[in-house]
Parts: sequence; C-alpha cells; structure tokens
Amino acid sequence: MMFQVSSSRFQVPGTWNLTLGTSFMLLPESIQSLINALERLPGIGPKSASRLAFYLLRATDDVSQDLAAALANLKANTAFCQECFNITEAGRELCDVCDSPKRDGSVICVVEESLDVLALERTGGYQGKYHVLQGVLSPIEGVGPDDLKIQQLMARVARGGINEVILATNPSMEGDATALYLRQRLEPLGVKVTRLARGLPMGGDLEYADQNTLLRALSGRQEMN
Repeated sequence: MMFQVSSSRFQVPGTWNLTLGTSFMLLPESIQSLINALERLPGIGPKSASRLAFYLLRATDDVSQDLAAALANLKANTAFCQECFNITEAGRELCDVCDSPKRDGSVICVVEESLDVLALERTGGYQGKYHVLQGVLSPIEGVGPDDLKIQQLMARVARGGINEVILATNPSMEGDATALYLRQRLEPLGVKVTRLARGLPMGGDLEYADQNTLLRALSGRQEMN
C-alpha cells in the first residue's frame, strides 16, 4: 500500500515506515515485530533496530537460527547463584567463585550487576568473593532496598566469618547512595566497610573501565567514614 505525502514523513500509528522521496511503504508484520522487539533492548533505537532486522533478513539461515537457539537457551540454561546471586549454569546451586576453595571467603565485594564481576575478574587482582545486588537504589524508578539482594547480603555477613565488605557500586549518584545505605546497615554488624578508590570516572560504569584503572581502584580502596 502506498501513500503520497507532500513534505514531512507520514506514519500510520503502530507501524514503521521507509521514506522514499515523497512516499513510504509499510513493512511486513514479521519484520515490524522483530524491529519492535529489538527496540526494547537497551541502547537500541529505531534505526539500529531496523538495520539489525534487515541484516538478519539478508543473512544466511544459520545466522538467524543460531541467534534464535542462543536466545532460547539463555533462560533455560542459566540461573542465579544461591550465595552471591551472580549468573551461573542452570542446575548449579553455587557459581564457580563461591564454590572455589581458593577464594578468600572473609572478603565480599558488592557490585551492582554480573557484568561488574566479569570486569573485576579480568584484572586478576581480587581473590575474594562477590555479592551481586542486581541493581541500585533509585527512588525515582521505584527501586527500594526490598527490590535488591540487600537482605541476603546482611544474612551472609551476620553468619560470621566476614572481615571486610568492599562496596564496588558504580561511582554515580545512585551507586553512591546505595553504598551509603549499605555502610549504615553493615557497620552495626562489626564488619570493616571499604569503598573502591576514586580511580574510576564519576558517572561511569564498572564494566567499561580498563584493567589498570580497576587495579588502582582496588589497591587504593578506603574505609568509609
């Protein structure tokens, strides 16, 4: 179906269009559905979603089939560690870090997401264990303490055997607020509470920091006062 327009783009509600001079064409429903699904991913806008959809359309069948299989297995074959709440293989109670006798169980590094664990592990400079909050406190978005794995962290520390808790939330407004809240909750338990040194840029994400910056931040961590 073709519509003629004089100057600006014309779009039927609920559809995407391709502008070709002064006309546009509606996309088949299967392509439009894929574009809509891709747009829901973080960092993917309408243009990027459209390019990805048309790439998959032109690619060989094995590319789309491998992607579909990987997406299907993502939920079926992954689970959360029952100790630190990092990602692990389905059917396993503990992740590799928590299950390793070589890791120092007296030190816990608290991070926001599982990607932060990968970033710290790449440095090779940390031999303790982790606790993944799965987010940060954000009143604007309605995320409170009960929405994060904070109570589980308190339970781990209360069981004893923990000498230090490193607060490695991102150096952002939400990350700092979460670290301050955790310090207030942890100090009455008699555990040493430290914060990563400010070798990390303000407003940055841990997963994008280079290894040297992370190593300096780990070695220069300070007790929160």
